[in-house]
Parts: sequence; structure tokens; C-alpha cells
Amino acid sequence: MSKTDKLKSYNPSGVGSSDSLYGLPFNFEESKVIILPVPWDVTVSYGYGTHEAPERILEASAQVDLYDFDNPDAWESGIYMLDISEEIKASSHMNRAKASEIIKYQEKGGNVLENAVLKQNLQEVNEASAEMNKWVFDQCTAIINREKIVGLLGGDHSTPLGYLTALANKYENFGILQIDAHADLRNAYEGFTYSHASIMYNALNEIKNISKLIQVGVRDICHEEVDFINNSKGRVVAYFDPFLKEQAYLGKHWNSICEHIIKDLPQNVYISYDIDGLDPKLCPGTGTPVAGGLEVEMVNYLIGKVKESGRKIIGFDLVEVGTSEWDANVGARVLYKLCNLASID
Repeated sequence: MSKTDKLKSYNPSGVGSSDSLYGLPFNFEESKVIILPVPWDVTVSYGYGTHEAPERILEASAQVDLYDFDNPDAWESGIYMLDISEEIKASSHMNRAKASEIIKYQEKGGNVLENAVLKQNLQEVNEASAEMNKWVFDQCTAIINREKIVGLLGGDHSTPLGYLTALANKYENFGILQIDAHADLRNAYEGFTYSHASIMYNALNEIKNISKLIQVGVRDICHEEVDFINNSKGRVVAYFDPFLKEQAYLGKHWNSICEHIIKDLPQNVYISYDIDGLDPKLCPGTGTPVAGGLEVEMVNYLIGKVKESGRKIIGFDLVEVGTSEWDANVGARVLYKLCNLASID
């Protein structure tokens, strides 16, 4: 059956099916947005389990109604989720056990470099993380070369580095709009070169095409990261959550704040959406929840204003979604909105 025939016969108001993401009937070729699941959360330093998020979101997506208030027919563009890699998932599980021992040892004051076994384990974790990055790069490159938009679905926030590298091969200049409770600007946090807490540090150091990083919602940050931002010569601009709340208390409208945020973004924009950027009532099972945060509608509005400004969303990720029914429910809706916003020409 052709896509034209599917559009005629498919009922977007019908009962959702868990056989495909959001119960949509489209295949790879017929879809504008391709979801790449990356079941990986090796270096997480607090909560564990977000490697299961792609499966939980797939299940929850059957309960998502397809009407989008901003773009009612967005579903017609097509969303297709690739199979979850059992090889990546198995590597995550195996290397998480090694990373966990390393983290516990350090928390008790130990020096991993003085422990032969843990030093070897650290090397193996870093090598496995590099292999995961290469796998993501290869997957994303192949999809981008087919003129599709990639939506990377983690897993933890270390997972998009290979995707950002693939985008750098297509775009000479692009910016990142990061929704996050954390700055993720630590250098090899806990000894892990590709830590979830180091994604933006690695991206900015390895990918010169990234001209701007705009962070929104950050509220848990260390001195090292503040220094990185202050010394970035404007390459990194952070809109800290306490600052955003203060502006609201003073009567400043979210619309005007969004306009101020967007003005620093270049024409091509990548959205990196760590769900812990939201109020933890919406994502209690995320890896590192932090009090405070944004509402879903606030982020939707901000990204909508990015599109309205004439900028192009070249890709996105959604990471750190917990595996409870509620976390997956919210994650499925956030992902659907991201897909719809990215698919608008």
C-alpha cells in the first residue's frame, strides 16, 4: 500500500497500536522523522535505568492522541522508530556494572588509577563508550544521507555526541538549544571520557561547527562549569532556572524571555532535550532529578518560537527519560511534539 493510500485509510482518531511508535502506519521511506533509540546509560552517577526508556516510550505512545494544537496534521509527515539495538543494550548493561564499581570506589575516597583492576575497567568503559559514539555516528550519517530528520532517543545524555558529529559533516555552522537541569560541561566526570555529565564539554571541544550553545533551565552546576561558561567568550550562554523564575516574579512574560533566548541562536538549530530540565513532578524517574524546572508547555512554546523565527531545526534528542508509567507517558508526549515541530517546513 502506498503512503497516499495509507493516508486515505488510516484513522488518526482510532485505537492506538503498540506495534509501531504512536501506532502510525508508515515505514522508513514514508517518514520524515526517524527515531534512533540508543539504550545506553553506562556512566550515570545517580539513578539508573534510562536505557529502557525507548521500550517504555514505545509502549506509552499507543496512548498518545495524534491531534496537535499547533499542527493538527503533523502526523501525516510520518514518524518511524528503528529497532532497538540489542548489541548496544547488552554493552550498556555489561559496562554499567564496571562503571558502578568505579563510581562506588571513588565515592569512598579511592583513586581508581591506583587500583589495577578498576583502572583497566575504566579504560574498557571509555573504549566501549567510544564504540557507542561511532555506532551512533554511522547510524545517523546513513539516515541524514537519506534526507531524513533524526530524533535520537536515549538513554542518558552521553548518547548524542556521534549524532552531533554527523551533523557537523553536513552543516558548516549550527547551534544547540539545550533544555537541561545540568550544564554537562564537566571534563571527563569521574574519569569517564564520555560521561553523561560531559556531553556538552565534549561536543564543544570536538566539534568546531557548533557556534553557539544556549542552555535553558540549568539549576545544578559546579564551579568548573561556571568557569567554562564565563570563559567561553559568548559561545555558551546559560539561562539559569533561578534567573528565569526571578524574571517571572518581576512580571516579565515568557514570550519576551523566549525572544531574548532565541536571538543568540544561528540559523540552524539542534535541540538537546534532557527531560530533567522539566519540573521533576513530570519526570520523577529521570537519572538526576533536581527541584525547580520548566513546564512542558513552556518548552513547547520556546521551540515553537524557534520555528516561528525562521530558523531550521536540523535534529534533536530526548534523553534521561525514566521507565515508570508516568515518566514514559510524559516522555512519549514530549517526543511527539519534538517530532512535529521538527517536521514543519
